[in-house]
Amino acid sequence: MIIADIFDKGGIVVWVLAGYSLIALTILLERMIHFGLMRGHSQKFEQQLVAALQQGTVEQLIEKMRGPEANILRGMMQASREGITDLGRVASRIGSIELQRMERGFRTLSILGNTAPLLGLLGTIIGMIKAFMVIEQAGGRVDAQALAGGIWEAMLTTGVGLVVAIPVLLLLHILEGMADRRAQNMRSDASLLLEQLPHVSDGDQSEVVHHREGVLHAV
Repeated sequence: MIIADIFDKGGIVVWVLAGYSLIALTILLERMIHFGLMRGHSQKFEQQLVAALQQGTVEQLIEKMRGPEANILRGMMQASREGITDLGRVASRIGSIELQRMERGFRTLSILGNTAPLLGLLGTIIGMIKAFMVIEQAGGRVDAQALAGGIWEAMLTTGVGLVVAIPVLLLLHILEGMADRRAQNMRSDASLLLEQLPHVSDGDQSEVVHHREGVLHAV
C-alpha cells in the first residue's frame, strides 16, 4: 500500500493525523535543538563553584556557563550584590521562568500524543458503522471479501493513530527527562550557592534556608 492509498482510504481522519504529526515534528525538532544548544554540567562543577566562591571569582566562572543553571546563579549573584537577602525567593522565581522555557511545547505534545489514538479509533468506529450499514442495506447478503476489505479500511485509522502517538509520547518522555535533569542541576546549584554565600545575620540566614527548602520544590 502506498501513501496515497492510506490517505484515500483513511479519509479526513488520516489527514488530521498527518497534521498532528507535522505539528509534533516541528515542536520536537525545536526542543531538541534548544536542549542541544544548552551546555551541560561538568562533573566537577560543584567543587569549582565552592572554590570560586572562596576565591571571589564566581562571576568569571558563571560567565563561562550557558543554560538555565547559569541564569539562576547569575540572577542570585545579581540580587546578592543589590543587597537582597531572600535569595531563595529569587531562585524560585528564576527557576520557574527557566522551567517554563524548557517545557515550552510539552503540553501540546502531550495533547497530540494522547488524542491521536482516540482520533484513530473514532475513524475506525465511523468506518465500521458504514460497513454495517452496507450489510443492512444488502439484506445480509454481502460478499465476505468485500466486507473484509471495508473492515480493514476502517481499522486503518487506528493504526495510523498509533503510529503517530507512540513516537510522539516516547520522545516527549525523553524531553521531560532532559528537563528534569536540568531542573535538578538548578536546584543543586541554587542550594549550594545559598549555603556558601555570606549573610548579614543569623536571622537572615535561617530565613534564606527556609526559602531554600521551598525553592527545591519550586525550581
